[in-house]
Amino acid sequence: MGDSADLAWETLDSDIDYACPGFDVRRDEVRFPDGETDGFHYVDEPPAVVVLPLTPDGDVVVIDEWRQAVGRVNRGIPAGTMEPEDGAAGDGGPAGREPTTAAVERAAARELAEETGYEADAFERLTTVEPTNGMANAVHHHVLATGCEPTAERELDHNESIAVETVPYDDLLAAVVDDELRDGRAVTAVLWYELLHQ
Repeated sequence: MGDSADLAWETLDSDIDYACPGFDVRRDEVRFPDGETDGFHYVDEPPAVVVLPLTPDGDVVVIDEWRQAVGRVNRGIPAGTMEPEDGAAGDGGPAGREPTTAAVERAAARELAEETGYEADAFERLTTVEPTNGMANAVHHHVLATGCEPTAERELDHNESIAVETVPYDDLLAAVVDDELRDGRAVTAVLWYELLHQ
């Protein structure tokens, strides 16, 4: 990799242009390496967890959820924003976006229970990705949850329309390979699990 100092932009000012539940649209005034300045807008959001939940039999707990942005029900897996009570680090800036393992696991357990009603025996880190770093500062911490049983109470947010079911892992993997699974977070989690465990 080349010298990052030669490529870095300098942030001269930063402000939120638009705020809504879940994310903000931020505008940074930046200076490019050639000395020119301009504004750069991006989506500013807290770190999130993505959970690949496996039952003791090896099935996957999946969710079918209405996704307004694409106008259809989308199959996926539990995911959600890390909350301050999880012990998530930082204010959204790059230095504050690496939470502890315990914080990620707390968030994963909460999202799994709230969205599916399942609880896990154990969690394991799969990967951390920046899924859209050309237009957002989103950071997704993907974790594997094993030993999942339906022993919790679901607590959906007012804007979540979610149905839960379990599917054989091989069926979900086939859906990734056949381009039937469109949720990028679920695809990433399944492929990392396949790389690390199969």
